[in-house]
Amino acid sequence: MTPAPPTRRRLRRTARWVAAPLLAGAVTVTAAPSATAAGAVLSVGPGKTFATPCAAFARAADGDVVEIDGSVAYTGDVCTVQRDRLTVRGVNGRPRIDAGGRNASGKGTWVVVGDGVVVDNVEMHGARVADRNGAALRLEGTGFTLRRSYLHDNENGILSGADASSDIVVENSEFARNGYGDGYSHNLYIGHVRSLTFRYNFSHDANVGHDLKSRARTNTIAYNRFSSLPAGQAGSGRPSYEIDLPNAGTSVVLGNVVQQPAGSSNPGMLSYGTEGASNPGQDLYVVNNTFLNDDGVRGTFVLVGSGVTTPVRLQNNVFAGVGTVVTQAGAVQRSNQRAGAAAFVDRARYDLTPAPGSGLVDAGTASGTTAGGVALTPVAQYRHPASAAPRPVVGALDVGAYEQAGPARRVG
Repeated sequence: MTPAPPTRRRLRRTARWVAAPLLAGAVTVTAAPSATAAGAVLSVGPGKTFATPCAAFARAADGDVVEIDGSVAYTGDVCTVQRDRLTVRGVNGRPRIDAGGRNASGKGTWVVVGDGVVVDNVEMHGARVADRNGAALRLEGTGFTLRRSYLHDNENGILSGADASSDIVVENSEFARNGYGDGYSHNLYIGHVRSLTFRYNFSHDANVGHDLKSRARTNTIAYNRFSSLPAGQAGSGRPSYEIDLPNAGTSVVLGNVVQQPAGSSNPGMLSYGTEGASNPGQDLYVVNNTFLNDDGVRGTFVLVGSGVTTPVRLQNNVFAGVGTVVTQAGAVQRSNQRAGAAAFVDRARYDLTPAPGSGLVDAGTASGTTAGGVALTPVAQYRHPASAAPRPVVGALDVGAYEQAGPARRVG
């Protein structure tokens, strides 16, 4: 069992940051945020005002924008980010932030203390600390957004503390090979926050830990790909759970590709409430996902803790490979299907569109809403890498994460 991340150590004024809705119109968020009328733009890079990002952070005011030139790498540039409503974005390519054997306050590369910080288009790697829990982004403020970024080969990609007022949004980003290797650190580890919105991301090959772990009270996990290489293959991390929601919470898992590699560290794929269902909500909705178990011997697609009393809902999902679908005896299961590789256009290359004549086509049923009124009909589908496209509406809904008549998709 992974210990809970630390609570915040600094008292801050009350702030409210509202997570973005599940989907509102466009399904990709790629436009860089603009500076506010009051915010200055601080430029970082060769020939710019500041040589390093941390030098700019130290001079920034609340609401400023820090633009980092992506043509060079910044090694050993570690610090605490103090300002509120700061926007940090890479320009002219994606800047590479290498911890270079250093850390800020024994916690990680950038320790984000400010509220409402947005980080857009950065690459971060190499975060390591003495207690083996270093993070590329250590979150201690209220409210945070990450977009279009690549966090890899850290002890944690993101590690957040506990903050009941904090909403965290992560979108269009990739996480790879994060984790010390002892099972206590992960690609992402979100603590006891108000909400997590995790969409259009590619999280893979966590080093023994989980591809995503969240203790948030509300989780929206939509249109992502969780997949990893087989154990022993170069680049493989042998992840444990693909998705771990250890304290339950009101959680929507919608339109994802969830793949477990052969030889993974744990046979479970989606784990819910297995460390105690201590969050106020205990309702889990698993809708229109494609689960792939490449372990030919063992597997559990949805593992539900014994303390979860609300029946979980599984609807319109594909379960490919061996294993138990769900461990909760009272789970509500509708229009789910077991399938082999022939059900997809090209299973080996992750074109998981239902094949012509597949039993997945038009076999879905209306999924309605959550108990709180959140719509559960998929309106997007994951596009590799770390993107999404609108899900077409053609006839009845197909089972799984993709609709057969969708536009051409990049695969790989």
